[in-house]
Order: sequence, then C-alpha cells, then structure tokens
Amino acid sequence: MFVNFTNHPSENWDVDQINATSQYGEILDIPFPDVDPEAGEEDIKKLAAECVDKIIAMHPDCVLCQGEFCLSFNIVNALKAAGCKVVAACSKRVAVENVIDGKTVRVSHFQFVQFREY
Repeated sequence: MFVNFTNHPSENWDVDQINATSQYGEILDIPFPDVDPEAGEEDIKKLAAECVDKIIAMHPDCVLCQGEFCLSFNIVNALKAAGCKVVAACSKRVAVENVIDGKTVRVSHFQFVQFREY
C-alpha cells in the first residue's frame, strides 16, 4: 500500500504519478492536517505522534509525506525510525504568463517527475 499523506488527493494526480506508485499496490489518501501557526513544539510533537500511529496502523509499503514543514519533519523522522519508506514528490514547475486586461497573470503547473526517498 502507498499512503498519500498530503493535501493533494490521488484522484487529481497525473498518470505518471499514479504509475510511479504501482509497485506498492493500492493508494490510500490520508489528508495532511491543518497546523495552527501558533502551535508550539510540544503541540507539533503530539500531533506528529498521532499521525504516525494512524499511518503505521495501515501497514504501508511507502508513505508520501508533504505538508507543513515542522510537522512533516517530525513525521518523516518517526516513520523512518519505525522502518517505513518515506518519499517526497519531485515536480518540474512550468509557468506561463499572460496579460489580461493590462495585468500580468502567472499560472503555474507542476509536472510530476519522480518520488525521492527522504
């Protein structure tokens, strides 16, 4: 099983990203939680422990973990310490600028390239 622990549901992924998970079987989406910017270190550690317990209970073969930096850092370290393979999605940013009504509008599209292990 491939756990997608992000705020980017796998139903919105392109075919290349979905194919890159094929060796792990089923994709399970677990939404990355919102993190209060006022949260302290202990709050982050507590939330990380709760997330890690939930993820490990799924017995994943691989976990994609991307979200708020401090929480991600704690989760990635704990999952790796528990023997889980943890990856990040690597993408190429493709930006297009258009002038609409005299204003420049920039639209970015992220093209999946690979998963990279932490």
